[in-house]
Amino acid sequence: MAKNDNLEFSIEQDIVYPKHGVGNIVDIQVQEVAGMTIELYVIRFEKDRMTLRVPTDKAVGVGMRCISDKDTMNKAFVTLKGKAKVKRTMWSRRAQEYESKINSGSVILLAEVVRDLYRSGDQSEQSYSERQIFEAAISRLAREVAAVEGICEKEGLVKLESVLSPEIAA
Repeated sequence: MAKNDNLEFSIEQDIVYPKHGVGNIVDIQVQEVAGMTIELYVIRFEKDRMTLRVPTDKAVGVGMRCISDKDTMNKAFVTLKGKAKVKRTMWSRRAQEYESKINSGSVILLAEVVRDLYRSGDQSEQSYSERQIFEAAISRLAREVAAVEGICEKEGLVKLESVLSPEIAA
C-alpha cells in the first residue's frame, strides 16, 4: 500500500505530543491490525527513551502539533515574565490543574505553570510535589525551546532561567 502524500507531518520532523512533549517522527509505517490497514507515525522521545505509534488520521485529534514558531515562543517568554497567579485553592486541586496544563500540549499553558511554580532564592521553599510538577514543566518547556532555537536542552534551560530571573543573567 502506498504511503499517503497529504499527511500533516513528515519523517524527521520534530513535533509536540501533549502527554509526552517534544518528539521526532522517525518513520511512517503501514500496519495491519484486526484486518484493517492503519498508517502510523512512529515518534521517538529521546528524553524518555520511548517510541510511540500514532495513527496518522488521529494525530491532530489527540493534539499532536508542530513545534512552536518563534512568535509563539516569544509569547511564552512574555507569559514567563508575568506575575505569578497562584490561586488560594487546595493544593490537590491546583496540582490537577497544573498537570492538565502540562499535558495540554500548549506552550503558553506550560509557561504559566513554570511561572506560577517558580521560586527565586528569596521565596519560600516548595513542597516535594510542587517541585516535581515544576521540574516536569520546565524540562518540557526547555525541550521545546531547544527544538525551536536549535540548541541543546541544557541551553534551553539556561535561557528559561535567565527569563525567570533577569537579575541572575545580568
